[in-house]
Amino acid sequence: MAEYNLKINGVSHKVDVDEDTPILWVLRDTLNLVGTKFGCGIAQCGACTIHMNGSPMRSCSVPVSAAAGKEITTIEGLSTDGSHPVQQAWIEHDVPQCGYCQAGQMMTAAAFISKNKNPSDEQIREAMHGNICRCGTYTRINKAVKTAAKNS
Repeated sequence: MAEYNLKINGVSHKVDVDEDTPILWVLRDTLNLVGTKFGCGIAQCGACTIHMNGSPMRSCSVPVSAAAGKEITTIEGLSTDGSHPVQQAWIEHDVPQCGYCQAGQMMTAAAFISKNKNPSDEQIREAMHGNICRCGTYTRINKAVKTAAKNS
């Protein structure tokens, strides 16, 4: 076990965990930040997407040792009051069905629109590729990303 200093959603945390513990489990089990979901465990579905230094990362495959010293944002840190353009667009387009994948979808979308304020439909599909929605709400997701980009 080792002690790591993590900055998550603007708050510093000290955790004492094994160096190879995925940051996903540190978030969920140690810090009780349960918005980030476990999906596949092999970085293929996107349910566990967080931001590290502003880039979307699959937290199930990032060891805590690699996350130390980085700025980490989870779905809980996207905004405190639901006012982020992605959150507002998700509501406007009634995106979630079961909702399980939505935190990862939203985190991927937020990172994408921070770099592209006027994306084409193809760019949105490419950016969101790899975030799997078992309910098939891709059309609503893509519309919401377009709206969020326009409103950001």
